[in-house]
Amino acid sequence: MKNKILQSTALFFVALFFLSSCNSNKKEAPVAEIEPKMETFALAKAKLTTDLRLPAELSGFSQVDLFAKVNSYVKTLKVDIGSDVKQGQLLIELEAPEISSQLAGAESRLHSQEAIYAASNGTYQRLLETSKVEGTISKNDLELALSKKNSDYAQLAAARAGQREIKIMQNYLHIRAPFNGKVTARNVNTGAYVGQGAQVPLLTIQDQKKLRLSVSIPEAYTGYLKVGQVISFNVVSLRGEMFQAKISRMSGALDLKLRSERVELDVINSDGKLLPGMVAEVLLPLNSKKETFVVPKSAVVNSAEGIYLIKVVNKKAQLIKVSLGLEADDQIEVFSDSLEQNDILISKPNEEIKDGSDIK
Repeated sequence: MKNKILQSTALFFVALFFLSSCNSNKKEAPVAEIEPKMETFALAKAKLTTDLRLPAELSGFSQVDLFAKVNSYVKTLKVDIGSDVKQGQLLIELEAPEISSQLAGAESRLHSQEAIYAASNGTYQRLLETSKVEGTISKNDLELALSKKNSDYAQLAAARAGQREIKIMQNYLHIRAPFNGKVTARNVNTGAYVGQGAQVPLLTIQDQKKLRLSVSIPEAYTGYLKVGQVISFNVVSLRGEMFQAKISRMSGALDLKLRSERVELDVINSDGKLLPGMVAEVLLPLNSKKETFVVPKSAVVNSAEGIYLIKVVNKKAQLIKVSLGLEADDQIEVFSDSLEQNDILISKPNEEIKDGSDIK
């Protein structure tokens, strides 16, 4: 009985030893690590087309603030906010009694000087006729008469200029519309005192039949636009509705603060839907002028070392620094003198790949 127990115990320990030796052998067996293969693609040229959305502002094609030229009172106010006006239409009639008095005085001086000149001119003409008979009029008397006539004529010219100046000042009492438009602001009432040095205009007039759409184009995109190009835009208050206009003017220089070029579009607004001051969103079509190298965005590495692609040359990594251009969906333009057609590039590189690394 004891022998059987001893035999069973011995067999148990032998089996346990055998199992532990098998497990240890399994742990010691090395596991082969499979390095993932890098995805690559052949570099090719293409034309990219994309859109750029930029904020813009609408303003009246013509806009003017009207002020009083002379110190006066508002006698009659003939228009109000929202009034449509025509060029030359009387908008405000001002009153300045002192100007009327000054004009009356200037006209009196003018008539007086006209009489004086008529007398001196008549005297000179008579002496001139008489002097044709030798010995009747001395040369000195004739010259004195001529001098008096010329002096009176100069006084007459001054009187006429003075009277004309007062008349011009009187015309400033009638404020008229400089162009066809709409009154968008009124800051005075009948009887108000107005005059030089005022900070607030009497009226503001805007031409709303034609508007200016002003947008600042970043430096990187100025080369894609030209005068006459049709641009689409929309405004917040008219959602879902797109408008079109042509580029009419480009400043031809960059703003030193924003590093952008001011571009203006003329917008025909005959239906009056658009209002000056509205903020618009401009949709600028950006089309490549020629075929350029285009790569997936995932192929571009942007790190502390710069912006670069990784080219595979003889199974070695070569870092190619590039500058970027237009973006469209998941593609982007790249520029570098070190790139050539059909170069093999890594599709999804990372910063761990260094220049000269082995590529499988």
